[in-house]
Amino acid sequence: MALEFLQLARWGELRNNNVVKITKAPLRELSTREALARSILQSGPLTAVALADQLHITPAGIRRHLDALVDEGILEAREPYPSQQNQRGRGRPSKVFVMTDAGREKFEHSYDDLAVHALKFMSQKNGQQMVKEFAHARAQEIARKIQKNLAQSRSQKEKIKVLAQELTNEGYATTVQQRAQGEEICQHHCPVAHVAAEFPEICEAETAVFSQVLGTHVQRLATIAHGDGVCTTFVPNGNSSKSRQSQLRQPQKQRKKAAAQ
Repeated sequence: MALEFLQLARWGELRNNNVVKITKAPLRELSTREALARSILQSGPLTAVALADQLHITPAGIRRHLDALVDEGILEAREPYPSQQNQRGRGRPSKVFVMTDAGREKFEHSYDDLAVHALKFMSQKNGQQMVKEFAHARAQEIARKIQKNLAQSRSQKEKIKVLAQELTNEGYATTVQQRAQGEEICQHHCPVAHVAAEFPEICEAETAVFSQVLGTHVQRLATIAHGDGVCTTFVPNGNSSKSRQSQLRQPQKQRKKAAAQ
């Protein structure tokens, strides 16, 4: 039984969701809207053009479905994040469509309930340690995928870029923000937010993997699972890390000098 649960740690098992409930539409339109909403749920914010390409639907057709989902409160249109604007080039950037909290409830709730119950059963039968092992196994799957692309990355910035891209590929819609003392990895979407809200071990294991693949200490500042709008992880640059370590050692040096006098 424990082995079967650990096998669920394969990356897609907590991300798939085939239970969708949207009403007030003909069956054909319903299936199209399900596919559209599921694409956004799994890939994060997308433009109408990107969705049309993914689903092989004309831009005019995709906009009609998007308008319907926005009217139902399932999706909302937002300005793109800075990195997405840069990728587009000149001209006014197209808005991206994201899942609302109400949309996440409708699209994620049924499958997440099953995952939560499975993890609770695991905890009751085998103890909390088994949940930690599950979270660790799932996180290591992330690490294996990322490390394949890290071979050519020498600097910390390059590694962070690879990590952000891999997370985006897995549906986390990740950007990187430059800060004075380092960089922030911002995950604007979380495919497993409801499960992680019940079992914080999942977030903790992810954070540990970030530190593992980047080869430095990182600090998780916020998570969608805890009600924040974005999962934010701070990665200090090398100079700031050395500076903080020096500051921590300074009082001890001063005490030694004073004692010698």
